[in-house]
Amino acid sequence: MDWAGILRRISAQAVDLIFPPVCSGCGRLTGYAHAVCASCWAGMPFIERPYCEVLGLPFAYDPGESAVSPEAIANPPVFDRLRSVAIHEGIVRDLVHGLKYRDRTDLAPMMAEWMIRASDGAVAAADMIVPVPLHALRLWRRKFNQAAELARVIAERSARAYRPDVLRRIKRTSRQVGLGARAREDNVRGAFAVPEGAKRELAGKRIVLVDDVYTTGATVAAATRALKRAGAGDVTVLTFARAMSGPI
Repeated sequence: MDWAGILRRISAQAVDLIFPPVCSGCGRLTGYAHAVCASCWAGMPFIERPYCEVLGLPFAYDPGESAVSPEAIANPPVFDRLRSVAIHEGIVRDLVHGLKYRDRTDLAPMMAEWMIRASDGAVAAADMIVPVPLHALRLWRRKFNQAAELARVIAERSARAYRPDVLRRIKRTSRQVGLGARAREDNVRGAFAVPEGAKRELAGKRIVLVDDVYTTGATVAAATRALKRAGAGDVTVLTFARAMSGPI
């Protein structure tokens, strides 16, 4: 008899009786913990194919296999590809804000599972999962890094190496919220560095760089530059949400 397993199931059932599982979006009762109800699920603005193979931007029509958006052609990103679960609006924005500003770290497992699926195989092919780091002072004030919470679960669920130690935030930057694209770039320029001891480990490796939201891309671009200067061979940026004005 698997007594340990039986005890875990009994404990889980007891917790559900005392604290019934509710929707992570609206708070309605659901049948499962860390899930969303049918109504919230229907309102999730998922990013699905067809989309740009480089920037992950959804197309308004299907331009054919391996299509690349005009934006990616005109301004190729420093990272190799970007994948996101959904557009940053409605319940998606609520989940991001819950994790980031309301200490809802319990949301990370659900969000990370969706990110693994949205990665389009990048997580499975990765040598390591790396979160976008916070500066030490901001981490001390916030107590946790939302990108690290997501990256840790992604690594655990996919059996990939979780490596928060290979990238550091060495410059204390202002909050990006409210800044324009150029100001965001200036704000994070030179903000990241790879420790000398980690450079050999990065040589030629496939990296999945994790953050919660992609807005203008200034932060992940600066982080990617640091990784590539250290020898990383391929960098996929993976976020839960991305801000955008609409399909292209």
